[in-house]
Amino acid sequence: ATNTPEMTATPENPQASVLEQANCRYGPGSAYLYSHGLYSGDRARVDGRNGSGSWLWIQPENLDRHCWAAASVLEVSGEVKSLPVVQSRLPQSTLYGPPSSVSAERDGDRVLVTWERVWMTEDDDRGYLIEASVCQNGARIGVAVQTYENSYEFTDEEGCAGSSGGRLYTVEKHGYTAPVDIPWP
Repeated sequence: ATNTPEMTATPENPQASVLEQANCRYGPGSAYLYSHGLYSGDRARVDGRNGSGSWLWIQPENLDRHCWAAASVLEVSGEVKSLPVVQSRLPQSTLYGPPSSVSAERDGDRVLVTWERVWMTEDDDRGYLIEASVCQNGARIGVAVQTYENSYEFTDEEGCAGSSGGRLYTVEKHGYTAPVDIPWP
């Protein structure tokens, strides 16, 4: 008798159907740049999620790469919680430099981050992105913030395991500069 290897079923990645027109983004949140337009009825494969499962890393049928969509605009067939948590790479841009003179000051539970403004043409300018880890209500949370200002104030309380911190990017319409670590107080 010949020994034939057994076929083992591999779980299919969940499929999603888009419920309403929405933006697919380069990161898991509305603070990230637009990547691709989604329209009602579009289909996509779901390959990952953010920590909470509120944003899903999908590959739309009409796109040759992944992007992030809010779970609320997708109808997903399959189990989202079993998907891996994905840290995707942001598209890099060297058109402008990263922010300089980055500093942060703490006043109680408030941390004010400031930096020098980066000159960009009005057409290219998409402001700045801060990805931070802060302590709020006894839990460490990740936040992504887009701003056109050259400062931002976070609430960062005592009482969480691990340390708070963040990265700051200059954002232009084609992508993100290399990040600058914020000297978190």
